[in-house]
Amino acid sequence: MLFTRSTLSLALAAAVAIGSATVATSPVLAKGEPVDCTKKANKDKRECKKNREDLGDNDLYYAGYWLARAGKYEQALTYLTQAKNQNDPRFLTYIGFATRKLGDHDKAMGYYDRALAIDADFVIARAYLGEAYLDKGELSKASDQLFEIEKRCGTACVEHQELSAQIDSYKAKVDLKG
Repeated sequence: MLFTRSTLSLALAAAVAIGSATVATSPVLAKGEPVDCTKKANKDKRECKKNREDLGDNDLYYAGYWLARAGKYEQALTYLTQAKNQNDPRFLTYIGFATRKLGDHDKAMGYYDRALAIDADFVIARAYLGEAYLDKGELSKASDQLFEIEKRCGTACVEHQELSAQIDSYKAKVDLKG
């Protein structure tokens, strides 16, 4: 699916607005205390769910996707983890992405592995798994994922190009240190 720059900008703005709405409206408990719906401990509270309960999985995915891509990882997780279908590789991949960006590489890799167990051809998960391997200093495993991506979509697909660039950047850094 191709998006124009303006379509992507509008989608990002909408996702950020959706994400901000949860924080901006700050649901209030009966005692008058505000609830921070971005905290994991509060995600299951009734006050935090009511802003998202009417959203379908596609809406939750796109809100979570754009929030994650905008660097709002905790907010993205609040949407992505609300999906009814928690075995959808899209959700698993972006839960992994946000989790990795928050610093938990091992947990993130588990999400990527789950996504790939469901759909071995889901090259986005392979690309992010490759990036996670690079973060951990495992160049050969990242290269394995690049090869798997190439088998599935060739060298011209975005996922291959992006992971290839990440690998080249990683190699350059290692050479500079060497």
